[in-house]
Amino acid sequence: MRKLAVAACVMALSGIAFAADAVKSGLPVGANVPAFNVRDITGPNKGKTLCYRCKYGAQPVVTIFTRTMNDGVKELVKSIDEQVAKNQDQKMAAFVVLLTENPDQAEPMLEKFASEANIKNTPLTVIEGAAGPPNYKLSKDAEVTVMMWVESEVKVNEAFAKGQFDKNHAKKLAGETGKILQ
Repeated sequence: MRKLAVAACVMALSGIAFAADAVKSGLPVGANVPAFNVRDITGPNKGKTLCYRCKYGAQPVVTIFTRTMNDGVKELVKSIDEQVAKNQDQKMAAFVVLLTENPDQAEPMLEKFASEANIKNTPLTVIEGAAGPPNYKLSKDAEVTVMMWVESEVKVNEAFAKGQFDKNHAKKLAGETGKILQ
């Protein structure tokens, strides 16, 4: 019985520690999604600067803001790309925004990433500046921020500090797309 109580205390404390590590980044659930421009690197508007938020309008959208393109992010983009393909009848859309101070240097890396991961339905884009769009309040401590919205209202917002995001989170987030599908 005593071992059970100790185990429960350890689990509770580790939950508190995990919560303390949580990063708040991006627009809160329920917020309206403002417009912002990105440069499309791999999508149908390759080489153009445009507002995907504007282009997608009221559609269900997943946006992945990231400062890295690691294996966890690769798994997430692949999973979301598959969800977009499966939900074309609901006009689901997605795009990735690499937050970088050097967008020109990122272009070949994003092209290679899309090719290797066989990304077909999710444009990989860049925005100049690691801070991202000012109205989005992306935390400098967030390595990955995923927001999902429909009818321009945020339904899901998950953020991860550097080194926190992995393939398990990718699977969980792919499942969260149900919150924006009708």
